[in-house]
Amino acid sequence: MEGAGAGWPEPVVRVQSLSESGAATIPDRYVKPEAERPATALADDGAATAATEVGIPVVDLSSPGDPATVRAVSEACRDWGFFQAVNHGVPAELLRRARGVWRGFFRQPMEVKQRYANSPATYEGYGSRLGVEKGAVLDWGDYYFLHVRPPHLSDPDKWPHLPPELSMHQIYGCRGTTEEYSREVAALCGRLMTAMSLGLGVAPSRLHEAFGGAEGAGVCVRVNYYPRCPQPELTLGLSSHSDPGGMTVLLADDRVRGLQVRRRGAWVTVDPVPDAFIVNVGDQIQMLKFSTVFQAPQIFAASASALETDQELRGDRWQAVESCHNPRITCGVATAGRCMAGPGAVQCRVLASQSSISGRPPSRQGQAEP
Repeated sequence: MEGAGAGWPEPVVRVQSLSESGAATIPDRYVKPEAERPATALADDGAATAATEVGIPVVDLSSPGDPATVRAVSEACRDWGFFQAVNHGVPAELLRRARGVWRGFFRQPMEVKQRYANSPATYEGYGSRLGVEKGAVLDWGDYYFLHVRPPHLSDPDKWPHLPPELSMHQIYGCRGTTEEYSREVAALCGRLMTAMSLGLGVAPSRLHEAFGGAEGAGVCVRVNYYPRCPQPELTLGLSSHSDPGGMTVLLADDRVRGLQVRRRGAWVTVDPVPDAFIVNVGDQIQMLKFSTVFQAPQIFAASASALETDQELRGDRWQAVESCHNPRITCGVATAGRCMAGPGAVQCRVLASQSSISGRPPSRQGQAEP
């Protein structure tokens, strides 16, 4: 437990500890108002129920400048604000390594994780709540947040040093693998913005330059960890929100169909493609008003329910690696073209789960995670 002296209005309780206590009910502070409770649940096989089984667009990025790819990206942004990216160029081995090293961190004893406890000053480090409102209803999840770029925002002391008894691969993993992963995903975001720029009818580098280029853009990583919940119908892993940055790239669990996008009044369940990234177009890019790419704002007055998961071996805890690509602090995306303010953000939330999903196959390709 982290005391209020770290800047939080109340002592911080780790959701992982609550989950492992074996309690049959959740504390009142995690019970959402009835209007905010999920209308869906997860079945024993990890599938979300009570939702339309329709997939969000899947976009092949093997040729990001190809007219067909540009058209597919533009249509996905216009119609959904979400899509799955395949053939994205980030090595599958790196994806497995990123999942594995962060799984290793959350398996460490609580006293080890507590060394990296965060504060509301920057949120960087190991956390269990957002916001400093006293008495707020909390989410059923823990996380680890890191600033990657620009360098002056990154706190080296918050990058985990795992205990010496672990292998060198694991010690290297949390720092080196996360840095390598961040570089690869930032490069992917650059390729995506090339396709978006072409769809907007501007120079291929226009959006990328507006965000600050390869070195100027803001990059952060958040690893979300959702422990087993005894009453998932009463709470959420992450409350409804929109991503305020430019683009969020999510590495989810191939084996759990829990991401839901609310479109035209219905929840749509996403079936994750193995080793694909789920791309969420954030508020900064959605402000761009180009009829050829983004429809009118009411089209984006949609919400999504994202179950960001990476199953542990025991099948009762989930984690997801989320990378956010944001404009540099001194620039505005309006430099890329006409801009509008107002509604239209694509919102996300995360369901909590009660059941073990260990009965589901490890992956469609038959390969177990490390």
